[in-house]
Amino acid sequence: MVLVDSSVWITAGKAHGDLHVKVSLESLLEEYEAAFCGPVKLEVLGAVKKDRRKAISYFFDIIPYVAMDDAVWELAKKLSWRLRDAGLTVPWNDIVIATIAQENDCRVYSLDNHFEEIGRLTGMLLYRPGYGGSFDPGIE
Repeated sequence: MVLVDSSVWITAGKAHGDLHVKVSLESLLEEYEAAFCGPVKLEVLGAVKKDRRKAISYFFDIIPYVAMDDAVWELAKKLSWRLRDAGLTVPWNDIVIATIAQENDCRVYSLDNHFEEIGRLTGMLLYRPGYGGSFDPGIE
């Protein structure tokens, strides 16, 4: 399962968005590997223009939702401290998304460098699309 970050959804949703990102997201959707969590849903749907809301909301109605329980907040706090102690400042929502992914053994597909930094420090697995944006099952 791949937790798709808002940076991917937003880029893929733009009329002139990166074609590789569009194909990569479509491949994840076709393989039933794309998933989302609450913070991603809010980031995406909270920013989408009125005329696109219904179309974008559709994806969040059909792909798996990765839930978080209250313990995730404690784990996210500890990750935040670990990042800060390493000299990294990462937005809280990226920390929560990374924590949800790690707790659910999901890879993260993001265009955001913060996840690269988190991955280097924690070993969190990142999703890298295959050739031409095809699905890459990786180590799963």
